[in-house]
Amino acid sequence: MIQTNRVLIVGAGLGALYAALKLAPRPVLVISPEELGEGASSAWAQGGVAAAMAAGDTPESHAVDTVNAGAGTVDAAIARMVTGEAAQHILDLTALGTPFDRDAEGVYVMSREAAHSTARVVRVKGDQAGREIMQALIAAVRQTASVQVAEGVLASGIEVQDGIATGVWLEKAGEPSGRVLVRSPAILLAGGGSGGLFAVTTNPPRIRGQVIGMAARAGACIADPEFVQFHPTAIVAGEDPAPLATEALRGEGATLINNTGARFMPAVHPDAELAPRDIVARAVYLERQAGREPCLDTREVLGAELLTRFPAVAEACKRAGIDPVTQPIPVAPAAHYHMGGIETDAQGRASLEGLWVCGEASSTGLHGANRLASNGLLEALVYARLCAIGVGEKLGPIAPADAVDLSFPDGAEVVDEAAVARLRAAMTDGAGVVRDADGLTRTLRIIAEIEAEHPQEAMQNMTATATLIAAAALARTESRGGHFRADYPQADPAQAARTHITLDEARAIRSRALEDQR
Repeated sequence: MIQTNRVLIVGAGLGALYAALKLAPRPVLVISPEELGEGASSAWAQGGVAAAMAAGDTPESHAVDTVNAGAGTVDAAIARMVTGEAAQHILDLTALGTPFDRDAEGVYVMSREAAHSTARVVRVKGDQAGREIMQALIAAVRQTASVQVAEGVLASGIEVQDGIATGVWLEKAGEPSGRVLVRSPAILLAGGGSGGLFAVTTNPPRIRGQVIGMAARAGACIADPEFVQFHPTAIVAGEDPAPLATEALRGEGATLINNTGARFMPAVHPDAELAPRDIVARAVYLERQAGREPCLDTREVLGAELLTRFPAVAEACKRAGIDPVTQPIPVAPAAHYHMGGIETDAQGRASLEGLWVCGEASSTGLHGANRLASNGLLEALVYARLCAIGVGEKLGPIAPADAVDLSFPDGAEVVDEAAVARLRAAMTDGAGVVRDADGLTRTLRIIAEIEAEHPQEAMQNMTATATLIAAAALARTESRGGHFRADYPQADPAQAARTHITLDEARAIRSRALEDQR
């Protein structure tokens, strides 16, 4: 066991690094499974940061769009607070060196994305926002003496004593090792979402719900786990994870067509390709199910400009042998963002004392049932700052930093990748874009079998999060936002409340469902 006075930050994406900087000069230890900048969903974000910075736009309008997109379950007060802070964080990131797109007069160039009433997404080089923001944060972190980074290290469990989170179990990432417990006066979880629990995802390979799962296993309350956002335009390229055709392409006027060349979104929603993501994702899913091979057509509106304005998309197309200048881009829905997660209050505190959460692992009430485009990075920024403030208030005066010397005992838990693949397939089949009671129950049965057969901590964290998603989806007998039930296709006003659930409660739902099916 190692005792440190450093704040322990689990994760190394935007929320984690921004929080580390906001905590300075308070000493922190950042736990990064990969080298900084690798393996974090933030670095893969092609969109940008939503912020009301354009003339005529307001935070109030941004908040209204956020509430409307969230399909009735957004906490309006949280939406007002987050959108009210947005512009300041853009200025902070700019000061750190993020090269946001600007015009000749230095005014931020704003892009429009789905369900926004106006152009309010600040971008970098078309589709490079996540990577460029992360590079600026990494450079700042490397120069901040109070931040110690442990790279190649993975968190696998949380120690709880008398209802207080007191430490985190760590192990080497990607190589055999035993576990070591590091105790800290405060723990901040910022380790990403759960997209990798599904067979088709745009998330980095290691993002498989482990942080949510280990918090749930420690007893933390989870909120809205059934609400998973599927991005409608992952590129069908045979890659895992699937590369993304950013929503900004549709903001530029790109259209969705099927293999007959016909557009299908105008018949589905008045906003057509810029309808809320859940609606577009289901439409793309149904076209694929019907064998009509949906594609994103950028030829007329962008042509050769795509190659320079959206380099990540161009490179993904090149790898797949697609020429987007002359060919439409084949697309499919992919698990992209988890609206649910570890429940936090307005200051980012979890239900376990001593535990804070920011970023996609959290559920703050901002996203509701369907995240508004480019609000994800914004939420991570806002709550990273709030968590830093809360931790500082709890810990009081700053003590001199101690250096944490991590050494790991021999031993290893080997994760069965075949079992992981089985879990991912079950989640896609039964808890994916379109759900029903039979499919969810089948998925819960497979999860229970995998959970019983594979006691490794990493697998138990994955199955915990999978159980929460599928059980909450089975319990919500309506369709709302990213949660669509084919057997309950309409929204039920009586079920508009957010979900609040523990892992024990989710397992009880699973047990009843499996018993009823016998």
